[in-house]
Amino acid sequence: MADTEPSPIFTGIRGRCPRCGEGRLFSGFLKLAPRCEKCGLDYGFADPADGPAFFAMSAMAFPILGFALWLDAVHEPPWWIHLVTTLPLLIVLCVLPLRPLKGWLVCSQYHYKAGSDW
Repeated sequence: MADTEPSPIFTGIRGRCPRCGEGRLFSGFLKLAPRCEKCGLDYGFADPADGPAFFAMSAMAFPILGFALWLDAVHEPPWWIHLVTTLPLLIVLCVLPLRPLKGWLVCSQYHYKAGSDW
């Protein structure tokens, strides 16, 4: 591991190449680019699987459930109020962290040479 290698947390959250820290990691919202346009690192090693979705749902489920229970206990709203408040909140708060989490997992795979012999 070189001293000049960027941190997997900072490069991942910013969506940058794990080797040079400059090239783009993503070619779409969650689609990885085939390789870094700056240093040429092939991203074929990357396999975060369902990790980003698991972490996002695990982290957001409890606060949103707490909000839904609070809303129900304090205001006793009709069911459709949950559809226009809790459901969109759940969707937005679970989707927004997916890209930074996926970037962090991919950069960590490269940084710690997980499942590879490169």
